[in-house]
Amino acid sequence: MMNWHQLISNKRLGQEDQHYQKKDDRTEFHRDYDRLIFSSPFRRLQNKTQVFPLPGSIFVHNRLTHSLEVASVGRSLGDDVAHRLLMKHTELKDSHIMECGSIVSAACLAHDMGNPPFGHSGERAIAAFFSEGAGQKYQSLMTQNEWNDLTHFEGNANAFRLLTHQFEGRREGGFVMTYSTLASIVKYPFPSNQAGNKQKFGFFQSEIETYRKIAKELGIIQKNQDDAQPQYARHPLVYLVEAADDICYEIMDIEDAHKLKILSSDQTKRLLLDYFDEDRQAQMKKVLERVTDLNEQIAYLRSCCIGALEAACVKVFVENEEAILNGTFEGSLIQHLEGRIGEAYQKCEKASYAHIYRSKDVVDIELAGYKIISTLIDLFTTAAMNPEAAYSRLLLERVSKQYSVHSENVYERIMAVLDYITGMTDVYALDLFRKINGESIPII
Repeated sequence: MMNWHQLISNKRLGQEDQHYQKKDDRTEFHRDYDRLIFSSPFRRLQNKTQVFPLPGSIFVHNRLTHSLEVASVGRSLGDDVAHRLLMKHTELKDSHIMECGSIVSAACLAHDMGNPPFGHSGERAIAAFFSEGAGQKYQSLMTQNEWNDLTHFEGNANAFRLLTHQFEGRREGGFVMTYSTLASIVKYPFPSNQAGNKQKFGFFQSEIETYRKIAKELGIIQKNQDDAQPQYARHPLVYLVEAADDICYEIMDIEDAHKLKILSSDQTKRLLLDYFDEDRQAQMKKVLERVTDLNEQIAYLRSCCIGALEAACVKVFVENEEAILNGTFEGSLIQHLEGRIGEAYQKCEKASYAHIYRSKDVVDIELAGYKIISTLIDLFTTAAMNPEAAYSRLLLERVSKQYSVHSENVYERIMAVLDYITGMTDVYALDLFRKINGESIPII
């Protein structure tokens, strides 16, 4: 069984033997949060698609606002779980258990930082380029496990790589985060060849040893006997990061769909009121009568739903603590919600798939993103594989020196190209696509 004393460690990856004199009252986990929020990759989330196309006259969520909201809900989940666990296990009073909120909120900030431009269509475009596109020609140049990383490209694994990978010219790897924060973002703690039918995994071949080091330090259970391709239980706080994300994207997507008139006011109110029993609904309707602005009415209902889901997930986590620490808990916290609140969440999921995720605007941005990402990957991988060609040299001059696009290892060379492209914003990727295709020429 995993234990909380070991699971919550403020040791930093890359600075294990260094000790600094603290200059303020921030804990190491608060420093993780601050380090992320002031970073360039985090700021770039402002210009990355969440679900809907980036806003025009109507503001909807992008990856940045989504991540900030997830971090807020994650902090509440972590704080509430910590208080409940401390009441349940008084021996934890000398541990870092009360830092759960800070750890979860930092991990929530980081959870989408590895996503490429154009949301999930960007992920699919990368995977399809290697599995069924021009990238198939590179398969013979790498191992099967390395090839799996490319044909099943995963934003979750890419976030872990971004936070831990040692790029050229950097003495220390990644962001030098605490072990516990890093472990808390790994939703699928196994490499690509262990993913099975779900096609989800938590770290690339290049980061297996890094995760192994973290797992050993924190006492995370290894679930298989394959040391070369290990499969681990989740760090318990992953469940809270996942729950914060689940709560926010489902409820906030409903609110955004209402703003964009994809869902009517009556549809939206019904979906959100269904989370509550008749007595609570009656109280909420009295509040709605006093609020004249329609968007504010939906915002009030949204806040009530988030609060109810947060409390329900805390209850599920604490009641299943033993199974979580044993690595035997199956599914997400949301999937274990029962009764009215569980049914209401499922109704929101069905409405989202029926009316939101397949709406014309969402599909259009996915189609455009697919074309843009596929083209950029084709051009830059070709350049990296043929660096002496005149056009290749021009393209590679655009790539920052931190990326190992000249590595002798083909897998690392292609991964460096993906590091470069996945770090782009939607607008930057579109602008580069247009310039390369001669559709946009800079005026000098």
